[in-house]
Amino acid sequence: MTREIVLDTETTGLSPATGDRVVEIGCVELINHIPTGRHWHEYLNPDRSMPEEAFRVHGLSGEFLADKPRFGERVESFLDFIGDATLVIHNAPFDMGFLNHELERIKRPSLGNAVIDTVTVARGKHPGARVSLDALCKHYGIDNSARTLHGALLDSQILAEVYLELIGGRQVGLSLMAEARSSAAIFAARTPARVRPSPLVARVTEAEIVAHDKLIASLGSEAIWLSYDEKVETT
Repeated sequence: MTREIVLDTETTGLSPATGDRVVEIGCVELINHIPTGRHWHEYLNPDRSMPEEAFRVHGLSGEFLADKPRFGERVESFLDFIGDATLVIHNAPFDMGFLNHELERIKRPSLGNAVIDTVTVARGKHPGARVSLDALCKHYGIDNSARTLHGALLDSQILAEVYLELIGGRQVGLSLMAEARSSAAIFAARTPARVRPSPLVARVTEAEIVAHDKLIASLGSEAIWLSYDEKVETT
């Protein structure tokens, strides 16, 4: 089983070295390149003001984040979710730098997970082309109309689709489904149908059947039960 976590962060700026902090983390789980529906998402209080430039990118104000948990309060839940999975990140050095800085601040070891940088993957597959997330969505026909602002969870979900296109994961998933259907068909063909030697004995009495029919008849001509019991005639 291959477990991957598609991950994105939002921050107060471009560099943790100048005091910028993580304010949002979004993660989406893939198993064997197929989204499982499980995700992890958190807004975080950065204990600092929000620069206008960053606010214009993600729309997260200092007021909105003021009552949110701090990174240290949610670190265990975050680490439990990602486990030892491979992390799939667009421009991985940026996000990993910020996450490891947050871990360092609370005296925790840096992340040791394997990392796939989808920027590098995209450049290898489409040399010379633009490889921003929006450009890749346009190239692969992925709907990103909800992405009016950057958001860690939404961007992770979109990146998961882009990543699967980059590695051919969608086709892999379809192949697995086709293989499963084929195996089921072969099993059905090889397994003779079992025929019951004698019908089951009815468990309802004639009196119960009559009472049931009378009840349905009393419900009127629009009763849905009439489509299941053709013997009943309404009055």
